[in-house]
Amino acid sequence: MDSTITPEVANHVLSHYGRGGYQAGSLIEQIIKAIDMADPANRDKLALGFPEYVAAVVAIQYDPEGVRNLTAIAQGEVAA
Repeated sequence: MDSTITPEVANHVLSHYGRGGYQAGSLIEQIIKAIDMADPANRDKLALGFPEYVAAVVAIQYDPEGVRNLTAIAQGEVAA
């Protein structure tokens, strides 16, 4: 399973959390919302289809440096 966070994914997740970036389309926004609300077992299931979005949401929720790291990815400064 590839969980590389692309600049587009980073921007979508940052936007969802009001931390910059740009908004995703309605389907992707609903997927991000589902990941955001999911318990660990269901988040693991969502990771089967959307590993990069799950990785980005987990980063912003649980990593103290998550916003900074996603911002760097979104701006093309680093690869995930």
